[in-house]
Amino acid sequence: MKRKMMFWSLILLLLVPGQLAFADKEKSLEQVAEQVIEPRYLSILKQWNEVGQDNAQEVERVVAPTDFLSKDENSLLSGAESKEYGEQVYAWGDQDVITIEVEVDEDGLYELGFDYYPLGEGIVPIEGSIQVNGEFPYYESRRIIFPKDWKSATNDFEQDRFGDEIIPAQMSVEKWHFVKAEDSSYLHSRPLKYELKKGKNTITLTNLRGEMLLGNVYVNSVGTIPTYEEYQKKHEGNLTNAETVTVEAEHPSIKNSSFIRPVNRQDASVVPYKRDRRLLNALGGDSWQTSGQQASWEIEVEEAGYYQISLKVLQEKQTGFPVFRTVMINGEVPFEEVEHYSFEQEKNWVNETLSNENEEPLLFYLNKGKNTLTLKVDASPVNTTLFEMDQVMRGIEELSLSIKRLTGNNQDRSRGWRITEYMPEIEEKLSTWADNLEAESEYLLELSNGRESVEIVSLQIAVERLRELAADPDKIPARLTQLSEGSSSVAQLLGKATLDLKKQPLIMDRLYIHGDDALPKPELGFFAKTKESILKFFHSFQSNTLATEKVDDDVVEVWVNRPRQYVELMQNMADQNFTPETGIKVRFSIMPSEQKLILANAANSQPDLALGISSWLPYELAIRDAAYDLRQFDDFDDTLGHFSPGAFLPMMIDDQVYGIPETQDFFVQFYRKDIMNALDIPVPDTWDDVVNVLPELQRFGLNYYTPIAGAVAFKPFQATSPFIYQHQGDLYEEDGMGTTINSDETLRGIQLMTDLNTIYSTPLQVPNFYNHFRYSTLPIGVSNFQTYVELTSAAPELSGWWDISPHPGVKQENGTVERWATGSGQSGMIFNGSKNKDEAWELLKWWMSTETQTDFATTLQIMYGPSYMWNTANLDAFKQLPWPEEHKEVILKQWEYLKEVPKTPYTYMVEREISNVWNRVVFDGENTRSAVDDAVVTINREMRRKMEEFGYMKDGKVVKPYHIPTIEQVESWVEENEE
Repeated sequence: MKRKMMFWSLILLLLVPGQLAFADKEKSLEQVAEQVIEPRYLSILKQWNEVGQDNAQEVERVVAPTDFLSKDENSLLSGAESKEYGEQVYAWGDQDVITIEVEVDEDGLYELGFDYYPLGEGIVPIEGSIQVNGEFPYYESRRIIFPKDWKSATNDFEQDRFGDEIIPAQMSVEKWHFVKAEDSSYLHSRPLKYELKKGKNTITLTNLRGEMLLGNVYVNSVGTIPTYEEYQKKHEGNLTNAETVTVEAEHPSIKNSSFIRPVNRQDASVVPYKRDRRLLNALGGDSWQTSGQQASWEIEVEEAGYYQISLKVLQEKQTGFPVFRTVMINGEVPFEEVEHYSFEQEKNWVNETLSNENEEPLLFYLNKGKNTLTLKVDASPVNTTLFEMDQVMRGIEELSLSIKRLTGNNQDRSRGWRITEYMPEIEEKLSTWADNLEAESEYLLELSNGRESVEIVSLQIAVERLRELAADPDKIPARLTQLSEGSSSVAQLLGKATLDLKKQPLIMDRLYIHGDDALPKPELGFFAKTKESILKFFHSFQSNTLATEKVDDDVVEVWVNRPRQYVELMQNMADQNFTPETGIKVRFSIMPSEQKLILANAANSQPDLALGISSWLPYELAIRDAAYDLRQFDDFDDTLGHFSPGAFLPMMIDDQVYGIPETQDFFVQFYRKDIMNALDIPVPDTWDDVVNVLPELQRFGLNYYTPIAGAVAFKPFQATSPFIYQHQGDLYEEDGMGTTINSDETLRGIQLMTDLNTIYSTPLQVPNFYNHFRYSTLPIGVSNFQTYVELTSAAPELSGWWDISPHPGVKQENGTVERWATGSGQSGMIFNGSKNKDEAWELLKWWMSTETQTDFATTLQIMYGPSYMWNTANLDAFKQLPWPEEHKEVILKQWEYLKEVPKTPYTYMVEREISNVWNRVVFDGENTRSAVDDAVVTINREMRRKMEEFGYMKDGKVVKPYHIPTIEQVESWVEENEE
C-alpha cells in the first residue's frame, strides 16, 4: 500500500513507459517512477553526456556459447549441428534466459553484437531483451530485434490470367547473421550503447519470441563512421571510365522485411512499361517507409575503382517533408555524408546522383566483381522531434485529466474557474511546451531546406494554440477542445504529425553505377506523355480488371467485398490450386459495396457466390428468398466442426443456414502488464473483479474501458448483448413472437451495463481505446481484433508489455464463469439464382478449408506486412496462424463463448431499444425497469408489424412459428454428423 501511495502523484506520468517528469522540482517523483519503468534511451544519452561518460576505446571481447554462465546444457549444440558455424552454438528458444560475464578494463560505453541463425518460417521477428548487471539500463533494451533476411522465390515475375505480373512468393534466407543491438523502432541511427563498469559485468539475454541458434556474443568499443575525406584517403583511385551498370530496383537480391515489395506504376516513364498490362516495374512506396527496413542489390563491376551512384526515384510523400535513406556498400556505411541522405519531394521522376551539400557527386569505391548496395529507411533525423512531441502529448494528457478531475468535466463556457490557484505551474508548462515545439519546428525547417510541410505547419499551429491558452489559463476548462479533445486540438495536431514524420516512403525505378557518362532522362517529354495519355484513355475501355462484370455461364462468379490486394491473392490461389484440381473456372471481382448485392439481386444479375460480406446480410437476403440454404448440400454438416457454433446464429432461419463464417472477431480483455504490476492490481476475471479494482484504478486517474464507451450514440449488440447473455438472459421469446428483455435475468445484465457508468464511473465515451491504452490512461479494457492488430503492428514500444485475457464474465452458482460475447466478422453465401450452386459450394469449401485459410493468412502477412492479419473463422486454421501461442489460447478459449445475436425481422428494433434504455438510464437518470418496460412496448409493436409483413402473423395471430436458432441446435448437427 505504501508503494501505491507514492504513485498517487506520478502515475499519470506513466503515459508511456519511461515518461519523464515535467520539471526539475519533480525529480524525486521521477526517480520513483523509474523504479518501475526505465527512462528512454535519449534521456540516458543526455545523462551520459552531462556526466562526461566516454565511449570505450579499442576493446573487443568475444564470449563463446561454451562460456555462457547460465544456460541449458541440452541446448548447447555441437559444431556438426551448427548450420556451418564451425563451432558449438546455443539453441535459444522462447523465454530462454542466458547469462554471460564479461570483464573490461575501464568504465565506459560499449556496443553488443551477436552471431545468430534464425530458425522457423514465421514472419514475426525474433525478439529478445538485454539486462546489464541485473537491470534494464533504458526502456529500449527491453526489446531487441534479431531480423531475418528475405528474398523472392523467383527472379522472374509470373503473370495472372490477364497478363498482369504477380508479386512472387517470399522465402526466408537461411544463413548466419551478425547484428549489433539496436532500438526496435530504429529511430537511432547508431547501435545502442551499454554502460559497463571496470571489472566483471553480467549481461542477461532473454528470448521474448522466436527461435534461433546463437553463436558468439561480442562486447566492443563504440564503432565510428569515417568522413568522406577520410574515406578517400583509405581507398586510392580515380573515377572509373567503365560502362554504366543499370539495375532494376524491383529486383532486390535481399531485404530484411518480407513485405518490401515491387509495385506497378502505370507510367510510361518507368521501365519496363506496357499500357495494356500491369507490370511490377518499381520498388517501395508504402511498403518501404518504416525506419529500419532495408533492401540490397547486387552490383557487379568489371574493374575496381570509384563510381558515382544515381537512383531514379519518385518521392511523392503527400505532406511535403523529405525522406531519408542510409546508404551502405558491402554492409557498411562508407562515410558520414550518406548516413542520413535526404530525398526531397518531387512531382516527377528524377535521377538523384548521390551528392554532398554543395551538389558535388560523391564517389564510392567498389571492388572488382560483385558488390552489395543497400538502402535503409532512416527516420533517425526526426527522432529528437518525435521524442519532444511525445513528451508534450503525454503532458497534455496528464494536464487534461487533472483539469477534468478538478472541474468534474464541466465545460460550461459561462462558468468561471481559477485554475491557476490549484495549478500555479500551468502557465509555465504551456509556455515551455510551446518553446520546445517551436525549436523543433525550426529544426524541421532546416531539415527540409526551408520548405514548409504539413508536419511543420502542424507544429506551428500547435505552438500558437499553446501560447493562446497560456495567456489565459483560467479559461482552459472551457477550451479543452483546443488543447486535447478537438479534431484540430494540440494533441491531435501532434499525433498526426508524429505518424507522418515516421513514414519515409520512396519509390525507386532504377539504380545506375557509372562514371561521367550521361544517364537516360528520367521522364518522357511533353509530347510523348500527351500521346501516351490519349492511348491509355482509349485502352481503358477494353482493359481486363477485377471489376464486377458478367462472365461465361461455366465460370463461377464471385464478388468479394475487400480491397484489391486481397482479391488478387484469392484469384491467384484459385488459379494455381483450385481450378487445376477441380476443373472449375473461377472469376473473383471486387465489390465496392455489399449493398450492390441487394440491387443486383433485384435486377437478377447477382453473382454465384459473395465473400467478405457482413454476417447479417445472408439473413436479410434469405428472408427475401435470395440466398440458398447451404444445408441442402449433403456434406455441409461435415464443415460445421471447423467453426464456432455461435457464429452461425445470425445466418439461420429455423433449421436452414444461409451463410458460412469467413472471418471472426473476438472480444477479450487487454491490459498493460507494466502498469498493472506496478500498481499491484490483479487482472480481473469477472465483472465483480472489475468493480473491485475500479476504485484503485480511478484513485490514480486511470479507468477501465468497455465497448459501450467506443460507441457514440447508438450502442450495438457487440457492446450490450454480452451483459445479457452472461446473466443467462435472452432477447426473444422461444417462438420469436416477442422480446424478453424485461425478464429478471436480462434485467440484471442491463442493470450492470448501466451501473458501470452511473455508479462505478467507467468512461462514457472513448473515441479511440488504442491511443488511451498506449498512453496508459486506460491501461485495461475489453476490445476486439482491430485493437489487437493496432497494438501488434503499430505500437512496437509496448511489445512485451501488454497481454490479453478472456472477457470478464459472471460467476454462476456452480462456480463456472459465463463469458458470452459476440464475434461477428465477415461471411460468405451462395445466391438462390445461381446456375452453378454445386460448383460454388465446392469453391466455398475449398476457400474455407484449413489448408487454404492457413496459406492465405500466412501469404498475406508475408507480402503486405504485420498489419495484414487474417482472423479466419476456421478454428483449425486459426491454430496454425503465426500469432503468439499464448494469445491464440486466450482467443480460442473466448471463442468457446462466442454467441452472436440471432436475427428476426424485428431484431433492429431490439438493438435500438436496448441502446435507448442505456441512454435514458445513464443520461436522463431514468429507472432501469421503467425504461425497459417502455422498450418492450415499442419492440412488440414493431414485432407484430414485421411478422405480418413476412407472413408469420395475420391479424395479430401467429399463423407460422418462428424458431429462434440456438447454439445447441448447431452443436446437435455436429454431433449427429460425427456419429
